[in-house]
Amino acid sequence: MTSQRHYSPADRLLMQADSALRTLLPFSGQPARPSPAVLKNEAELSESETRHVAGLMRINHTGEVCAQALYQGQALTARLPQVRRAMEQAADEEIDHLAWCEQRIRQLGSHTSVLNPLFYGLSFGIGATAGLISDRISLGFVAATEDQVCKHLDEHLGQLPASDDKSRAILEQMREDEQQHSTAAIEAGGLRFPAPVKFGMSLVSKVMTKATYRI
Repeated sequence: MTSQRHYSPADRLLMQADSALRTLLPFSGQPARPSPAVLKNEAELSESETRHVAGLMRINHTGEVCAQALYQGQALTARLPQVRRAMEQAADEEIDHLAWCEQRIRQLGSHTSVLNPLFYGLSFGIGATAGLISDRISLGFVAATEDQVCKHLDEHLGQLPASDDKSRAILEQMREDEQQHSTAAIEAGGLRFPAPVKFGMSLVSKVMTKATYRI
């Protein structure tokens, strides 16, 4: 049997820097799964519909940037090796979402948000802080965050033009994955956050969505 490699703090910092670049640079993340949109036909959307869908997908892309940063920050400071591995695995799975959203945004002739580096830095700091406090808090934060993401995805699915099967396929698969991440975090011992904390997270999330819809 081969023993698991142990990384030094310097190694982990370099790995985090590499992860940050792969998250923020265009088309740097390589998805493990093909986009669910591949087998769907492109819809004929009006100019206003195209702009709206691009805005929704830009929000979702930034949400995935935040998720990457959150998981990477938590993995850096997690105390238990199994929690660190769980965070790293979740970050790998979220790369699929990141790539799918970016592909769809480009297909719609639009761009990812210029605010992504700012939101990445804020989310990484939150994740690292949560990991320093306790692994239970860290896992609970994952569950609460994924619950917020699922709510956003439900709202966006309701706003998509009925004919836009490509975007719908992506968001439906993302929602399924995010729900699994939330459930797994709670089952791993994550703290269930009280309603006031979730409400505060919802307010912060609304700031992100308003800011990234157009820019």
